[in-house]
Amino acid sequence: VQLQASGGGLVQAGGSLRLSCAASRTSDRFNVMGWYRQAPGKQRELVATISEGGNINYAGSVKGRFTISRDNAKNTVYLQMNSLRPEDTAVYHCYALRWGRSNGMWGQGTQVTVSS
Repeated sequence: VQLQASGGGLVQAGGSLRLSCAASRTSDRFNVMGWYRQAPGKQRELVATISEGGNINYAGSVKGRFTISRDNAKNTVYLQMNSLRPEDTAVYHCYALRWGRSNGMWGQGTQVTVSS
């Protein structure tokens, strides 16, 4: 199974983007799905995660601006990003952890660039 992310791009500060990430196989079940990001010269950091039951965790820097959601039937996770800032510029990677596994899997990443 693979994760396919889409929706990145270039946007001005204050703008919005919506990221999507779909698992290639809908028969799998994922305990946790989410998004991480990595800016140039920085470590990968958590953006937001959501459990199959709907429990959500946000990084403090995005709380109130980003909204994570998922469609369990489609094994797809979304990230609605509003009020984007230049510091949100990064490669955004989707993440998914299958039930019963200790290691998650990563998507290929999608570039988000916010201009000032």
